[in-house]
Amino acid sequence: MIQERTVTYDDASVRRFLWASVLWGAVGMLVGVIIASQLAFWQLNGNGSLPWIQFGRLRPLHTNAVIFAFVGNMIFAGVYYSSQRLLKTRMASDLLSKIHFWGWQLIIVAAAISLPLGLTQGKEYAELEWYIDIAIALIWVAFAVNFFWTLAIRNEKNLYVALWFYIASILTVAVLHIVNSLALPSEALHSYSVFGGVQDALVQWWYGHNAVAFFLTTPVLGIMYYFLPKAIGKPIYSYRLSIVHFWALVFLYIWAGPHHLLNSALPEWAQNLGTVFSVMLWAPSWGGMINGLLTLRGAWDKLRTDPVIKFFAAAITFYGMSTFEGPMMSIRSVNALAHNTDWVISHVHGGALGWNGFMAAGMFYWLVPKLYGSKLHSERMANLHFWLGMVGIVFYMAAMYVSGITQGLMWRALTPEGTLLYPDFLESIAASRTMYMLRLVGGLLYLSTFLLMAWNLVKTARAGKATVVSTQVSVETAAEGPSNLRLLRSPVIGLTLLGFALAMALGLRGTPAGVTSLIAIAAFVLLVIRLRARGAGMVDGRPWHELLEGKALLFTVLALVAVLIGGMVQILPMVFSDKAVAMERTALPYTPLELAGRDIYRREGCYVCHTQMVRPLVAETLRYGDPSEAWESMYDHPFQWGSKRTGPDLARVGGKYPDLWHYRHMQDPRSTSQGSIMPSYAFLADTRLDTARIPRVMNTMRKLGVPYDAAAIEGAVDQAESQAVAIADGLTAEGETAAPDTELIALIAYLQKLGADHKIQP
Repeated sequence: MIQERTVTYDDASVRRFLWASVLWGAVGMLVGVIIASQLAFWQLNGNGSLPWIQFGRLRPLHTNAVIFAFVGNMIFAGVYYSSQRLLKTRMASDLLSKIHFWGWQLIIVAAAISLPLGLTQGKEYAELEWYIDIAIALIWVAFAVNFFWTLAIRNEKNLYVALWFYIASILTVAVLHIVNSLALPSEALHSYSVFGGVQDALVQWWYGHNAVAFFLTTPVLGIMYYFLPKAIGKPIYSYRLSIVHFWALVFLYIWAGPHHLLNSALPEWAQNLGTVFSVMLWAPSWGGMINGLLTLRGAWDKLRTDPVIKFFAAAITFYGMSTFEGPMMSIRSVNALAHNTDWVISHVHGGALGWNGFMAAGMFYWLVPKLYGSKLHSERMANLHFWLGMVGIVFYMAAMYVSGITQGLMWRALTPEGTLLYPDFLESIAASRTMYMLRLVGGLLYLSTFLLMAWNLVKTARAGKATVVSTQVSVETAAEGPSNLRLLRSPVIGLTLLGFALAMALGLRGTPAGVTSLIAIAAFVLLVIRLRARGAGMVDGRPWHELLEGKALLFTVLALVAVLIGGMVQILPMVFSDKAVAMERTALPYTPLELAGRDIYRREGCYVCHTQMVRPLVAETLRYGDPSEAWESMYDHPFQWGSKRTGPDLARVGGKYPDLWHYRHMQDPRSTSQGSIMPSYAFLADTRLDTARIPRVMNTMRKLGVPYDAAAIEGAVDQAESQAVAIADGLTAEGETAAPDTELIALIAYLQKLGADHKIQP
């Protein structure tokens, strides 16, 4: 029986998210240009009296604005538009759509205010404090409820491939955000990560890598699978390749996070898992790229003339480049050269500017004329946007490649006698100065073209008016297909789930991760082999996956299982097993003044330019000292290992320089380190330290397992003041008058603590 229904789509929400993406994209890229100029010309950080405009506070603002404001709103626009068409129904709740939009924008505004003020958790791509994290979770739940409710009331039984990627993205982002954001507030605007040291490092980069995977990649792949065929007017190249691409990607991606921590204090088993799965990611990632590019076959005339197709083709190519380079950089020998250098900056911007930025531009140029019933104002300007934007990306990436490889080679260069060829770290920064200027040129070009696109889209919208799209939908009420239980008994799904369940059970019992991961890989390989076989897993004479696409709940559960297995095998043993991380010694807790100084270090974003992780590489041990060990950071909530060296590593800086050196260095870095591009922190010498908060934060740390007893907390203020007076008196004796009750004294205390425990004989 066939029923006719009239459906009116909610395109008002699509328009809201689209224009928000354009606005925040311009803001995020402008902040990116500002911080790029600060690296090229350190004077633009100010004279040390305006902390909220300095690099350490603006860099997290840039990353959050581009990722969550620009790309986030672009994703929501694409999901809302395509989901309604693919499901042939209006979004389930207009109210939830509005809550989602306005809630997300308020979160972005809160981030734009709090980050320059130094309100940060100190974790890359997860800097927002606990109260904003709660808001993110609530708004994400509103989005998820609206999306899955719409799935439930759909008028199209089978789920198209784009929807698969949306489902996996919504589920996984929720899991990643909730786990990584677990924190214990110490004050209304301040908190400490529940995890500490090596556990926090693993959880953070499990989140950080998969935020790239499931926020910047999989939902954008869903957008590619919908908008590319629409723009060309032909179906995607291969349905079967789409199936393999999806299941392989969502299963493998979640395991690869530890490759960000190669050659660190992370246990070897976790590092090896990260490497293996990162290399395996080559296959499904390139499967998606090939599927996209081969869809363009026969559309070469459009590629030459249509700017939308140009942007989509270039974006997919950048996706392929980034997903080739990522696994390559996960190989230990390559990682030893590339990690902590500007090479990584080039890599991530290839994905952000090329993959995300160009996909957004292509979608916007295709979508705005349809949303406003008009024609694109100027194809000529859109083509100019493409070519100038491409030149900007090339300038940016080439500059950072040259800079990064130069840095890596200079840091590890040795003389024939086995000593460092470039013992002064700042020699590598001086060698990068020209590349920083070229990077700035590339960024300015890209920002200019983005603003050109915004002008073009506004003119296009003003030439028409907001459209209201209604369509007649034919709904066939057919007999139910196989039950969920019947599908679960199919050889493909059944055996795969059995393997995953066995791996999870063994992981929870503490079985070595190598065993559990091999079982999970075997189950995954079985799935891929069966997917490649024609007619695999037939149920009632139809392919099982075709039937699975009609079972939204079962599909969602299976996608969640595929995603969770990797996280459970890696995270659970690390967090709950004492044997997962060998601790040879126990660190000494920070003194009250050192803990206050560490909070200042975190607030100023020092972790974005300095690492605290000496890798077991010959050149690094010659430059910094013994390799870092896991026990040294056991009381660090959050960890501060860092991922970029615009300044030298600080893991062993304690005792390397006298207090006077640090005092002068923080106020005028050039006075002690010729050629430094570090901002001045002179304001710290005039900012009074709030000692009243120290007992509160120590009590919070005690709840997290740091061994502070009641007496230590009660006498914390007196102890902090005593240590501060000792440091200030030492400075006075050397001819530098310093007030003991300032934040700079506390920061010096923290810096002198770094590596001090390692020097104590066990």
